[in-house]
Amino acid sequence: MSPSPSFLPSHEPPSRPRDSALLFLSRGMELLIIEREGAISLPTGSTLPEFASAAHYLGVLDGVDCYAAPLPRDFAPPEGTTLVPARSLYKRLDEVHFAVAGRALAIAEWDIQHRFCGRCGQPTQLVSGERARRCTVDNTPFYPRISPAMIVLVTKGDTMLLARNSTLPEPMFSTLAGFVDAGESLEECVAREVKEEVNIEVKNIRYFGSQPWPFGRSLMVGFTAEYAGGDIQVDGKEIAEAHWFHPDELPRVPPRLSIARHLIDAFIERVKGPTHRG
Repeated sequence: MSPSPSFLPSHEPPSRPRDSALLFLSRGMELLIIEREGAISLPTGSTLPEFASAAHYLGVLDGVDCYAAPLPRDFAPPEGTTLVPARSLYKRLDEVHFAVAGRALAIAEWDIQHRFCGRCGQPTQLVSGERARRCTVDNTPFYPRISPAMIVLVTKGDTMLLARNSTLPEPMFSTLAGFVDAGESLEECVAREVKEEVNIEVKNIRYFGSQPWPFGRSLMVGFTAEYAGGDIQVDGKEIAEAHWFHPDELPRVPPRLSIARHLIDAFIERVKGPTHRG
């Protein structure tokens, strides 16, 4: 088995040539890739030098420099390349490459959205030494936006609460999640979102882990919590249905790449042992 790739992030571009660097070029939520006989690769600085020269440095992936840049709306993919929804690549890229692609999407969007100052409308310029743009008139800084969100697995004995979101194109049950309100702690967000979405009270809220998630420009902060009272009553807007599930009777759940699946698998291991994960 080959070792997993490693990524060392940085915002300071090296002085070496960019010809061999990988280019993560995006338009909205789409990423430019090269696909041949089912295999995926990324364009390099030598194939698209016009984007490499002004791209944002991301870091080093297995010894190879990585850069991100937004594509103009009228960009026509050259022969041999195609734009694909970046989210569709999670089954086709390893976790490290997928994470770098997500980082690139966020950096490219930040670069586009903050070309002009949101306060006075004047142009901004890149700041040396940090990932920021600054207004050339009033010096207002603009950094890549990250929206914190909680995600929680609520348990009751040897069962877990999983819900089906009404907006998902495919039927799948997952943990509950929601964005943090201004002035709200993460733990307060957990209790509020669970109450609003399924009418359940929780206790013993504990931090589990976190995962950057570029498809909502968010940082998913994972928690576990225990049932404290109430009967399931879905909100009928975000949540279509919710039930208590035993590990032996699981519905379709999220892929292993997601923190939601990490929460589910950790609970299954606690209930049944590490050899019983699906």
